[in-house]
Amino acid sequence: MTLQYGFIKSRMTSAPVMKGKRLQNETQYHLHFRADVGGADWDVAVNVGTDDADDLLKYKLVFDFHHKLTATLAQAAAGASDLTGTNAEPALDFLRSDLLNETGAWRDSDVIDGSEDPQPVLGLKKLLSSAFQNQLDVYVFGRFYSEGNGVHDVHLNQGSLRKYLHHPGDDSNDHNDIWQDGAVIVDRGTSGWAAYFAAFTQQSVPTDDLGNPLPGGHSI
Repeated sequence: MTLQYGFIKSRMTSAPVMKGKRLQNETQYHLHFRADVGGADWDVAVNVGTDDADDLLKYKLVFDFHHKLTATLAQAAAGASDLTGTNAEPALDFLRSDLLNETGAWRDSDVIDGSEDPQPVLGLKKLLSSAFQNQLDVYVFGRFYSEGNGVHDVHLNQGSLRKYLHHPGDDSNDHNDIWQDGAVIVDRGTSGWAAYFAAFTQQSVPTDDLGNPLPGGHSI
């Protein structure tokens, strides 16, 4: 089953709260918040890192985000926009578009210890808290929940190995795919636009047309 991908345009209905999810070899951490999406209550889970020093994030937290995409987003209707199967903007692809050209260098996340002091938790929570307090328009790109209302996988969604490989002619596991990358973008009005982008260090680029890593690749 093809994973449903798109973005939401909404106002936050709760402040961001960090939660951990224990996986086999690590705990992944997300900033969760609630959002009003077309009159429905949605959960939003934004990846901020792990407690595994071998599987951290590369991230960008940009407070002067400039890109033609913002004009498209500003005109978008509030609610959820399904972009599944779309191979062009407003879908996001960190590798196949100029989205990140003026966003500076990737930074290394800290090892996340469950507190809110490490980066990017501290910086992103400050941005999201401001968006909640001032009721700013927030745009979250990622995969929609298969059950219930929500969006997650808010990070690079290509270049992973093992169980995430996308096999030709088989969409039953397309966790790797092109034009399905996740991000958070905030319209701060007269203060301009801000954006958050992330990728796991174990994800490898460049990728092929299925989103799988090519031989001889490297971290983004």
